[in-house]
Amino acid sequence: MGPIYTLDDVIDMVRRHLRLILGLVLLGCAVSVLYAQHTPHLYRSSETIQIERPKIANDLAASTVEGSSARRLQLIQQQIMSRGSLIGLIENYGLYRDLPALTLSEKVDLLRRSIRIDGVAAAREGFADDGTISMLTVTAEMPSPELAQQIATEISNRTIAQSTSERLDQSQATLDFFRRREEGLKADLAALEDRIAAFRNDNKLAIEGSVEFNRTEVATLNQQLLDLARERIRVQRELDQVGAVQTRRATAEQKRAELNAELAALDAQRELLNARLEELTKTLDTSPEVERQLADFERDRETLQDQLNVAVARRSDAEIGLRLESRNNAEKLTVIEAAVMADYPFTRSRKVTVLMGALASLVAALGVAFLLELRNPVIRTAGQMRRETGLDPVVSIPVLKTKVWRPSLRARIAGLLPGGRRRLAPPQD
Repeated sequence: MGPIYTLDDVIDMVRRHLRLILGLVLLGCAVSVLYAQHTPHLYRSSETIQIERPKIANDLAASTVEGSSARRLQLIQQQIMSRGSLIGLIENYGLYRDLPALTLSEKVDLLRRSIRIDGVAAAREGFADDGTISMLTVTAEMPSPELAQQIATEISNRTIAQSTSERLDQSQATLDFFRRREEGLKADLAALEDRIAAFRNDNKLAIEGSVEFNRTEVATLNQQLLDLARERIRVQRELDQVGAVQTRRATAEQKRAELNAELAALDAQRELLNARLEELTKTLDTSPEVERQLADFERDRETLQDQLNVAVARRSDAEIGLRLESRNNAEKLTVIEAAVMADYPFTRSRKVTVLMGALASLVAALGVAFLLELRNPVIRTAGQMRRETGLDPVVSIPVLKTKVWRPSLRARIAGLLPGGRRRLAPPQD
């Protein structure tokens, strides 16, 4: 510790550097006062928002807004704390008008650091964390309690409005998508039906099951041709036997004419049936390709119909979700504790700041005085002589400060007069 070992040494040091210590302390106090005066008080105001669960269970009526509330609220917070949003706050409430030296970017950064949005996670159900937030706290720190309350309330209102607007927009966008999807599938299904109808008309299959009907008709025609052949054979035999059976010539001729007419009718029917059979046979020759194409059409129609059924079901769910959001029956944000004006600032008191500055100045002044003592380690007392060298001093001579006599101003003026020089001589003891 150099020459400073005891309390007496400290007192002597303070006595020797009293002017320096007092000057440094006064200077530090003045700086502390100026700093305290130019340091504004800050007031804090907070508003609490509760995130309510849906009034209707998701199993009964699910909302179309997916994702955890933590992610949605994080996106909302990023939008609210964006540069454009904060500039609007600065202009609307006239923030930082007393700081004209700050640029707009500095004001935005200062406001961003003055606003805080904290979320409280909801209790877990089991071991899974679904990212659900149960409560939000919006805190604003401003130079006045009124401004802190207004900013906290404004940020809270913007958060609630942004959340409601985004949920409605997302539900509406989902409903619009499935509506467009349903309309597109209906149009595709109608176009496919038109193609199937045109294909059936081109291939003379206007009626469902025409191929099977044609096959049945071919079988019927073959059976009819077989019956006609049997009938013709019977008539031909009867015609051949007319001359042998009939005794009268006139009767025989009449019978022969009737049988010839019957044969002509049978031949006409056979030609008609053969023409129809030939037409159906040509149609059935192309039936495998027609059936394959019809099967492809049928598969496409079933696929479109299934997709349409899914789109209709999801469009119905989207309509229910939109009704839930528009009627506030889904998840919503509610203020449970409004922001109030703070009674006292949360920053340090100016008096405390001045006292701390004065204490720091005193410590610094004592430190400077101690450093000066270390730079000039002079033995000043008999105790220091005994402690440093182990020798007992025989005599201790105190420091005698002689007072230099200086004539007064009046005496100097009088000495300028004739015979006045002897007045400038010092007094004799």
